[in-house]
Amino acid sequence: MNASLPTAEALRGALAALLDGLPPTQAAQAVERLIVNYRGDTPTDAPVLRDRSDVAAYAAYRMPATFEAVRCALGALRDAAPEWVPRTHTDAGGGTGAASWAVAEAWEGADPAPLTTVLDWAEPALALGRELAAASGVPALRAARWQRSRISSALRIESTDLVTISYVLKELTGNDRAALVAEAAREARAVVIVEPGTPDGYARVIEARDRLVEAGLTIAAPCPHSDACPIAPGADWCHFSARVSRSSLHRQVKGGSLAYEDEKFSYVVATRFPVRPAPARITRKPQIRKGLVLLDLCTADDGLRRETVTKRLGPLYKASRDVTWGEQWPPPEAPAPDAPRP
Repeated sequence: MNASLPTAEALRGALAALLDGLPPTQAAQAVERLIVNYRGDTPTDAPVLRDRSDVAAYAAYRMPATFEAVRCALGALRDAAPEWVPRTHTDAGGGTGAASWAVAEAWEGADPAPLTTVLDWAEPALALGRELAAASGVPALRAARWQRSRISSALRIESTDLVTISYVLKELTGNDRAALVAEAAREARAVVIVEPGTPDGYARVIEARDRLVEAGLTIAAPCPHSDACPIAPGADWCHFSARVSRSSLHRQVKGGSLAYEDEKFSYVVATRFPVRPAPARITRKPQIRKGLVLLDLCTADDGLRRETVTKRLGPLYKASRDVTWGEQWPPPEAPAPDAPRP
């Protein structure tokens, strides 16, 4: 493949080549079983991805969505620390390496590019991830190392700049979750954790967030602060959405007809170096009304609040019509509001 392709496009191409000739009915049957079993109460020494057909189905079903969710979280990290570039990256529980593709894209063109190590207990997943990376044409992915490791309290992570833990915590016991987050906090300069955008996924993210703060890290995103989350437990949950392009086989496997889907996810980014968090984060889809825009925000000083942006704010109103759920507010490029008229 052409190494100049954007990594998202390279991933779609690599998956298409991998799944070429795989009967959609066979893939769909495997996906149905994985929906029931994968990310359930599975012992860490018994991988759900048992063989290549399982892994291929999983790659078609989940890899594009995982990539887009992690891509969004890394974008928030880059916004908070635009000059920081990781030299090393550990993808804990990385499976087929979707997060590693997102890291390769986030720092595309960096010299040197981040050197990635993918850790996972499922050897078939590592083997397929290695195959996809080799076919990518992306130098950073082709240089990645793939290592079989049980993701549990016994895991030891070598000193690294960046640790990603994406869609992994639900697979672990409470003790193993705590140990993994503590190990990441101890060894990394930045930690990115992504979970499904469900109430229980958010609860796991908040638990991890608290542990990261206790370990001395600073929250870089999505929160505009490192204080306690202002959402009352059980009242709501913080999550975001990423649009995922779907190939024709992907649509067949997932039983849909649209060319895209929206992946809901929760995440936290924490660092051991100075960052500039967003002054506020948009926590729901903006509501555009005639002459005004309603923004639900999480703010550094006022907690959760709704802001009404009207036409009289001039350029800021125009900016509000272009922002999306999950972005910071105001946008860094947004002009200052017009001075009040006498």
